[in-house]
Amino acid sequence: MGKREGYYIELDEIAENMLRDANFIGCGHNGIVYSLGDNKVIKIFKNRYVCKNEYDILKKTAKSRYFPKVYLHGDYYIVRSYVSGERLDYYIKKHGFNREIAIDIIQLIKEFKKLGFTKLDIRCKDLYVDGDFSIKVIDPKNNYSRSCDYPRHLMKGLGKLGVLDDFLEIVKKEYNENYKKWNFKIRRYLKKGIK
Repeated sequence: MGKREGYYIELDEIAENMLRDANFIGCGHNGIVYSLGDNKVIKIFKNRYVCKNEYDILKKTAKSRYFPKVYLHGDYYIVRSYVSGERLDYYIKKHGFNREIAIDIIQLIKEFKKLGFTKLDIRCKDLYVDGDFSIKVIDPKNNYSRSCDYPRHLMKGLGKLGVLDDFLEIVKKEYNENYKKWNFKIRRYLKKGIK
């Protein structure tokens, strides 16, 4: 999570009471996250629209193992299950990339399609790797309102980490029907970015 910025959100009494015993976890572009204990967190948003967007996505993905469970929400907050593990990009820098992680990322993209997402993409920083190499999403954004038919930002991040070719090799073996399209589109996208 990024640096803290000062802002004021008027919360309802339920959220105010939860925050009395909460512990700060971190802050990002859209808000602040506190641990509530009992494997729950409260995420407080700066913008009510962003909160509603994330809540709507989490509600639609309630049965998916890749997304946190929602317990409660208000205009500016969501109480959801805590996602353990380590951010994907940090994990890869420390421990490297492996087949199990690649397979779970491929399964995640398949899950995105099954859930009817129009944006089949996510950033490395919004994915967490647990001890069993399973992937969880922490900040779903615009998955039903934006469009991207391949994991562009994800693969760009894997490229910066030096593991894109490893990932695409596993895609070729395990998800071959999308390999040519993904490989072509990411190579074209990365080439455009080189000046």
